[in-house]
Amino acid sequence: MDIASISGIVMLVVVPLLLLFGVPISISIGLGSTLAVMSLLPLQTALITASQRIITGTNSFSLLAIPFFILAGIIMNNGGIARRLVDCAKVISGRLPGALAQSNVVANMLFGAISGSGVAAAAAVGGTMGPLQEKEGYSKVYSAAVNIASAPTGMLIPPSNTLIIYSTVAGGVSISALFMAGYLPGILWGLGVMVIAGIYAKKLGYKGSERPTLKQGIKVFIDAIPSLLLIVIVIGGILKGVFTATEGSAIAVVYALALSFLYKNLKVADLPEICLETAKMTAIVIFMISVSSVMSWVMAYTKIPTLIANGLLGLTDNSIIILLIMNVLLLIIGTFMDPTPAVLIFTPIFLPIVRSFGMHPVHFGIMLVFNLCIGTITPPVGPILFTGCRVAKLKIEDVVKQLMPYFGVTIIILLFVTFVPALSLTIPKFLNLIK
Repeated sequence: MDIASISGIVMLVVVPLLLLFGVPISISIGLGSTLAVMSLLPLQTALITASQRIITGTNSFSLLAIPFFILAGIIMNNGGIARRLVDCAKVISGRLPGALAQSNVVANMLFGAISGSGVAAAAAVGGTMGPLQEKEGYSKVYSAAVNIASAPTGMLIPPSNTLIIYSTVAGGVSISALFMAGYLPGILWGLGVMVIAGIYAKKLGYKGSERPTLKQGIKVFIDAIPSLLLIVIVIGGILKGVFTATEGSAIAVVYALALSFLYKNLKVADLPEICLETAKMTAIVIFMISVSSVMSWVMAYTKIPTLIANGLLGLTDNSIIILLIMNVLLLIIGTFMDPTPAVLIFTPIFLPIVRSFGMHPVHFGIMLVFNLCIGTITPPVGPILFTGCRVAKLKIEDVVKQLMPYFGVTIIILLFVTFVPALSLTIPKFLNLIK
C-alpha cells in the first residue's frame, strides 16, 4: 500500500476520532482532510490546494438555491404561511384517530413541500401543533415523536436542499428529475408515520376531531390556496423550464415575502433578524460543503473510492447484497454525520459502484437521501431530533423510546425504495425527465 492510500485511510480514521471527542463535524472533517493533504504534498502546495478546494467546492450556481430556500422557509415560518398550512392539514386529516397528530404529519409534508427543510418543518409545525395537542390531552412525548418522525419528509418532497447538493456532486444529475423522484418516497414516509400514529392513538384513546362544516372547510382551503400556489409556481416553473431551480428559489422568497406582508404577519422591521438567521444557517451548510470538498479531493487523489469499490465487489457481485451493505453503512453514518457532508463524501464512493450494475443515478440519489433522512431523527447528532425535542421541551432519551416504531416503518419503506426502482423513477419517466 503506497503513501497516498495510507494518508487517505488515516484521514478516515482521524475524522471519526475527532467526532468521538466532541469536535464539531465540520471542524473534524476540515482538520482531518487538511492533515491528509499536508502529508501528501509539500506544505505550501498543500495549503494552496486545500484553500482552492474550499473555494471551488462552493463555486456552483445551483448551490445558490440553498440560501434562498432557507430564507423562504424562515419567512414562511414568521409570515403566517405555516399556520394556514396547519389549518389546511387539520381539515384533510381531522377524522382520523389522533386527528391533531395526523394533522401534524400532513402539515410537515406540506411545509416541507415549500421550504425544503426538515428542521424548519419540525420547528414551525411542532411549535404550532404541540400546544394544541397538549390542550386536547395528548401526551407531549407522543406529539413530539410524531412531529420529529414526519419532519424529514421535507427533505424528500421537493424542493429539497439535500437533493440539490447530490445533483451537484453526482455530475449534474437533473434536479427536476430528482425533485419528481422524491414525491412518492416522501409521501410513503408520511403515510407510514400516520399509520403508526393512528395505532398509538387508538391505544391511547385519542379520537378524531369533529367534522368541519362544508363552509368551514371551503374557507380553510381558500385561505391556504395562496400558500399552496407556491408549490405549483416553483415546481411547475422548474419542470416547464421557465426557470432553473436556483431562479425558482429566488421566486419562492419573493412570493413568500409578498404573501407574508399581505397577511400582515410580517413587518419590515422583522427582516434584519430573518436575514441574520438565514445567514447563520447558510454559513453552516456552506462551510460543511467547503470542508467536505477538501475531503472529496483527498479521497479522489488517494483512490479511496476505487479501493472501497474493489473491496465491496470483491466480497460479492450480487447487487442485492451490495445495496444492503450500503444501506447499513449509510444508516450508521447518518447517526453521527449531517446529510450535507455525507452526500458530498459518499456519493463519489458509492455512485460508481451502483452504476456498474445498472442502477439509475436518480434512483440511487433518492435511496441515499432517504437513508440520511433517517439519520436526522436518530441520536447522537440528529438535527431534527434535537429541534423537535427543544420545541417540545422534552429530554431526548424520553422521545427516542417513542420513536422506535417509526424507525421500523421508515426502514421498511427504505427497503422498498431501494429494491423497487419504480417508486423513484415512475414520475420522472412519465414527465420525460429521464429515459
